[in-house]
Amino acid sequence: MAELQPLADELTCSICLEIFQEPVTTPCGHNFCWPCLDETWTGQSFQFSCPQCRTLFQERPQLKKNTVLCAVVEQLQQAQSRWDWGQPHSASQDGEPLDLPSAKDEAAGIVACDYCFQAPAAKTCFTCMASFCQEHLRPHLDNPTFHGHELQAPVGDLASRKCPEHSRLREFFCSQHGVCICCICLVEHKTCSPVALDVATTELKSKMKQKLTTVYGHINMASSALRDVKLKQHAVQDTAARKMDLLKREYEEMKVLIDSEEKSALKKLKDEEKRVLDKYDHIHQVLLKKKGEIESIKEEIERLLTKNDEIAFLEKASKLQELVIRAVYVPKNELDQEMIHNVYQGAYSLKDFLKQKINNLQEKKTEEATSPDDSGKPSSFFGPTYPNREYRQTRRMPRDKPGDKAEPKPQKQQQEKSGVTDEKQEKKPKKPTSATAATPSLNPSVGSVTDLTKLKPALLETIEKASALPKNSPNRKTQVLEAFLAKSRPELLQYATRVVLNYNTANHKVALSENNTVATVATVRQPYPPHPQRFTHCSQVLGLQGYDSGVHYWEVELQKNTFCGIGICYGSMDRKGSDSRLGRNCSSWCVEWFNTKISTWHNDVEKNLPLTKATRIGVLLNYNDGFVIFFAITDKVNLIYKYKAEFLEAVYPAFWLFSNGTTLSICPLK
Repeated sequence: MAELQPLADELTCSICLEIFQEPVTTPCGHNFCWPCLDETWTGQSFQFSCPQCRTLFQERPQLKKNTVLCAVVEQLQQAQSRWDWGQPHSASQDGEPLDLPSAKDEAAGIVACDYCFQAPAAKTCFTCMASFCQEHLRPHLDNPTFHGHELQAPVGDLASRKCPEHSRLREFFCSQHGVCICCICLVEHKTCSPVALDVATTELKSKMKQKLTTVYGHINMASSALRDVKLKQHAVQDTAARKMDLLKREYEEMKVLIDSEEKSALKKLKDEEKRVLDKYDHIHQVLLKKKGEIESIKEEIERLLTKNDEIAFLEKASKLQELVIRAVYVPKNELDQEMIHNVYQGAYSLKDFLKQKINNLQEKKTEEATSPDDSGKPSSFFGPTYPNREYRQTRRMPRDKPGDKAEPKPQKQQQEKSGVTDEKQEKKPKKPTSATAATPSLNPSVGSVTDLTKLKPALLETIEKASALPKNSPNRKTQVLEAFLAKSRPELLQYATRVVLNYNTANHKVALSENNTVATVATVRQPYPPHPQRFTHCSQVLGLQGYDSGVHYWEVELQKNTFCGIGICYGSMDRKGSDSRLGRNCSSWCVEWFNTKISTWHNDVEKNLPLTKATRIGVLLNYNDGFVIFFAITDKVNLIYKYKAEFLEAVYPAFWLFSNGTTLSICPLK
């Protein structure tokens, strides 16, 4: 029989720990009993895993009976039967065979005879509650008085099978109290529902297997949650690093005067990053502890299932069955985007103010005397207090020389040049009249532009004001959005922008033509040279110019409106991996045509839209007021979808093409 043990181990199911019954093979190559595997996968709706190697299957595999393995199992069982019938037996005087201790019992410890305490026991009498060797067992075999006694294989822990109160064999299990009882104890448990030990063992084994399956599922969820936490930590670090780089670019131009302000702003981001990362560290520790607790329960259940002691198993299993395992939960934890945006906006306002004041000083001569403006009020330090017309002249136009006559410009050109500045004017907060009057004016006679020490008090005051800038009024933004939604196509064309596709961003599956204004899905791989801005995973291309202010409008013609997308994105959007596709991240917004379905995508969230037969699509971007609108251009302008967003960096026109024959053409607008 020892020669067959290695084969029996190989033919043992790792779930029930018994010889295979109806063996099946998973795609990963492991074998299980079909009833055991079916019970393990029952209740799971996705990601079925192998109980042995934890290989994940997106769909439940269709398994068939392993006929070869069935034949091997059948031969093993026949060999075991032949061995059992041919094994020599010790016989009593009347010829009845007696079983000697098996090799397994000897390895675990031989049970001694309770009469002579020397020879190994051959049988255990559950009526006498004692074990006897071959010699002292003869009265039970020869004397008719003992013929009614129940003889079993030697039992070493006979005392534990006795009822401590009645000294009778415990033959029943009370699930209500979780204890094994004897026949006399049945009177005390008459209101319960005791069952035989073998029945209770079978039921609890089945429940323990189901519990083990649940534990494995929770462990997989905990592992997945840990991976997500790590990915989110890296994303927070990348986002924080990108924001700090943007801040550094703004502060480089005015580092001499506002070095302390730069350090203060960077510290805010560092504190915010540390706050989020510290919370993720705490979440990570909690998840590790939770996973450890679940794994300890799993190991305890696995150890319990391997024990042969029914009493210990039933009592321990009933306690483990009552344990409640809660699902893993990861709380929401994100960076304070509003605070980051306010810090960045304050830095941008400071730089804009500094440039404006220095330009004014360069245009004025040091010998000119101080004079009030046309309104009779001194000039304010803060940009928004300038009247719109004079502010546009200061920022956009050179200073008129005496005797020069301003040339009138076309009305459309004036609107284009003044539109962005007017919107910036409206976005900045209005100061009360008293505060404006109390602000000291910048005297042009302070000296040359290099005399920066006399400009420092004004800058320090502006730093305090910029750091306390209120958020833009949502009511004004809503009014602006509604006004653009009501515009006709001729009115939209006033904001027309020429869009050219960027050769360095085109994927190798995208072919550009007609001076980089037409994009088509290529039939062969395009020989583009390597470039850090090139999309490597998705067949996409960006516009050449990015926009960080103003209102811009362009139109795109769809020659085959299926499997394509039109939108905008940040220049810092990923160029590799599945997250680089338009709308599948927080850095892009798009409308997508996928076969016969139209939907919008942003931050990997999809919204289905009504179908439209329009082949010309208009895109209007209002950077300052934070929205982008997609129009269907037919005989009239119809709204497809609109996005509201607080843009944090320059955005670029973006296009996605997938199906063969799909072509996107940038329409020339007059």
